[in-house]
Amino acid sequence: MGVDSGKALSQNPSLHTASLDSIQSIIFFLQSKGIHQKDLPRIFGMCPKVLTSNIRTDLKPVFNFLSQDLKVPDNNFRKAINKCPRLLVSSVRDQLKPCLFYLQRLGFEDLEALAYQDPVLLVSNVENTLIPKLKYLQSIGFSRDEAVAMVLRCPALFTFSVENNFKPKFDYFAEEMKGKLTELKGFPQYFAFSLDKRIKPRHVEVVQSGVKIPLRLMLKSTDEEFGEMIRPGAG
Repeated sequence: MGVDSGKALSQNPSLHTASLDSIQSIIFFLQSKGIHQKDLPRIFGMCPKVLTSNIRTDLKPVFNFLSQDLKVPDNNFRKAINKCPRLLVSSVRDQLKPCLFYLQRLGFEDLEALAYQDPVLLVSNVENTLIPKLKYLQSIGFSRDEAVAMVLRCPALFTFSVENNFKPKFDYFAEEMKGKLTELKGFPQYFAFSLDKRIKPRHVEVVQSGVKIPLRLMLKSTDEEFGEMIRPGAG
């Protein structure tokens, strides 16, 4: 199927004793849920544990969760699973439902967006992954309500590392750009841009041009648009 067998065995030693019949049953089950043959190498490559899952106790509950809790129609199971194969190896009782409940309490009301755009949030650890991101945003000066509003506008904030993303980008924003929190509050997507490839180079060009450009325009504009904004006389 195009799966790296060595990697799969190292990540899931149970495969050593798995029968071909049991693996074939899992493949047939996934295909019955709309998963295509061409999807399987990526799914099994990312989550080898799927190959030794129990269909009744592990896999069926996931599809029931997609259908009942996220309101995913049967013909869209494939879209959700392909977006986040880790759904298949996540406990509905211990992971998916508690995480969905937490996100809904924060204000994530768009089930379609959670299913097809941000399902990775559902396989995140609430205590160790999601809450620390909110706490970091609060630590730099945002109120809890402001921090929540930011992740609702930009759910990807919940996927970024505090040490490798938030801190270096905020330090640059505060120390080099002399930016204000209100700018980040209005444009939390700032943290989604590469510090070295986008933020720093464009900021340097803006400073050299002497033109004042809002943070959103500085980062979201195309190279051509950005060039127009900082050309002599543009300000």
